[in-house]
Parts: sequence; C-alpha cells; structure tokens
Amino acid sequence: FFAPWCHWCQRLAPVWEKTAAALAEKNPGDGRLVFAKVDCTSAEGLPLCNKYFVDAFPTILVFRKDDTGESQHESYHGERSVPAITAWAEHFLAQAKRHIAKTNVVDSDMDGVPDSHNGVGCMVSGLVHVQRAPGMLKIQAASDSHEFHWETMDVSHVINHLSFGPFLSEKAWAVLPPHIAAAVGAMDDRSFTSDQHVPTTHEHYIKVVRHEVSPPSSWKSKAVVSYGYVGHSNNIQKAGEVPTVRVNYDILPVVVQVTEKRQALYHFVTQLCAIVGGVFTVAGIVAAIMDKGVNLMTKKAELGKLG
Repeated sequence: FFAPWCHWCQRLAPVWEKTAAALAEKNPGDGRLVFAKVDCTSAEGLPLCNKYFVDAFPTILVFRKDDTGESQHESYHGERSVPAITAWAEHFLAQAKRHIAKTNVVDSDMDGVPDSHNGVGCMVSGLVHVQRAPGMLKIQAASDSHEFHWETMDVSHVINHLSFGPFLSEKAWAVLPPHIAAAVGAMDDRSFTSDQHVPTTHEHYIKVVRHEVSPPSSWKSKAVVSYGYVGHSNNIQKAGEVPTVRVNYDILPVVVQVTEKRQALYHFVTQLCAIVGGVFTVAGIVAAIMDKGVNLMTKKAELGKLG
C-alpha cells in the first residue's frame, strides 16, 4: 500500500519490483506467491486502504488464501532490501509447501525481532521520572521510514492505568480511605474514541495532589504517601492537526494530611448519655402535651361541651 507523494514509497518501488522478479525467476510457474501494490490515493485503492486501516506509507500486508473477512493480516517491519524481503517471502512459500509450520510471526533473519506479525495498535507502558512542575506526556506517531496519512489516523485509546508517585503495597492500600484510593488511578480503565476519518487529538488535563495518610497508632505503621488526581479530557478536531494524545499534568504544591484518631471511652459514654437524656426529655414533653390534652377533653365531657 503506497502513496505516490511518499518519499519512502518511491524508494521501495524498485526494490519491490526486483524482489517480485527474483522470486518469479526462482519459482517459475508457482502462482502461490503474488506481489501486488495498491495506490491509496486512487479512487479504486482508497476504499481498500480504509478497509484495512492503512495510514502509514509504505505498508506491506500479507493476504493468505484461507483468510476470512475477520482475519488480521500481518504486516512487514523488516529491512526494505531485495535480499531481506526475498528471504521473508520465501518463508510463506515454505509454509505453503508444508516444509515448515504455518505461523503469522516470521523472523527470517533469526535476530529475535519478528520481520512481520499481526495485530493493530500498540501498547505504551513504562515509568517516567518527572519534576514536580507542570509538564506534558505526548504520544504521537513518528518514523524515520514512513510517511503518514493523518486524515485516517485513529488515536483512540484505553488508559489501563495512570498513576503518580511510588507503587503502593497491599498494606498501604488498606490504609488509604476509599475516596483517596480511588483518586490514585482516577482515569484507570477509561476509553477515549475518535470519530472515524476525522483527525482527532485527545487532550487530558490532570491536577495532582499529594496525600499523607497516618494510620491509627495501634497499627504501628508509618504514614502512607500517595498522589491522587482529578482529570478531564477534551477532543480537538482541526484540519491539519496531527492526531496526538497529550497528557498535561500539574503537581500542585499542596499536601493533604489525613489522620485517624479514635475517641476515648469517656467521649462515647458522654455522647450516649446525651442521646439517652435527649430521648427522655422529648418523651417527657410529648407525654405532658398528651396528658394536658386528655385532661382538657375530660373536663369538656363533664360540662357537656363535647360535640
């Protein structure tokens, strides 16, 4: 899959032609391996490129005879040279001839890095050390060997986990109050979707606050330090805007200290006595009102004034 304006596609074109010719000469009459090319800027090729989510040029995909409509087509990520692509393609002939087991992951040069594999999307994970100052994490497609079609690039994503500060042990989690524990990963398991064929940038804004939670003295445990945050997100759709995911964070110079203190027994007894006394007082008032009412009705009955 290529675009005529793409510099890397122009460099790959003669390599692609020579590789196809070399394999045809090496395997005359064998129609099990076919090299094809699709112009993603043409009226005929554009629907096909959209169907297979091609937004980087050049993209080399493998289509097998027994693929179904739901199959994921593995893509080539190896060296773009005639020997490298030839060695990679010969693996598919060997699979077709049942000389080797069928696999969607091919490592023709045996360097431990697959030359082709299937799957769409990527997973970003890691640990970043940052200063206690406002900053931004920026996730954007970049390559030294591809050109991108930004209009079809989709940066929809799921935030499986995002937190600040040290990792917490199970004991530390048990110390944190529920509302503080929930704030540690406030954006966990949230998904953000882009509109189809509309370049969309996802901007996340996060305010981070440090919490110091001191457990009861009977626990004989140190204070637990955690970083909770609140966040909100916006979508930016603008012509010419490169689809990006930006996480803007601001670590506030504020510390929230949470201390749990148990009441002494005499406080409990005092409160209990106050409650019991209050109940008796209210009950006495109600009884007095009712008694007065009954007496009034009785007197009226004696004077024959009822009814």
